[in-house]
Amino acid sequence: MSSTIQIRVDDDLKQKSDTLFKELGTDTTSAVRIFLTQAVAYNGFPFEIRKAPADPYAAMSEEEILQKLERARMHAGQGMVRGADEMITDMREKYGL
Repeated sequence: MSSTIQIRVDDDLKQKSDTLFKELGTDTTSAVRIFLTQAVAYNGFPFEIRKAPADPYAAMSEEEILQKLERARMHAGQGMVRGADEMITDMREKYGL
């Protein structure tokens, strides 16, 4: 016997998830079924859920932030930078996207 689950989501979220899952070789219905199967197998959410800090730099002192900025400037001055297009290409190759 099968049961039906109906959920309401924002149109934009539905469109984006449909596109994503199609690119991954599945559909949204199957992805939800996979999620539910994994939740039961994990006996909880099959991924970490945590509250993001309001300010990711709150745990850093001003001195630590300034040191990181200086290091970034030094690297940029030495040409140790990568463009966004290059990063995206590398990520797509690495993760098969």
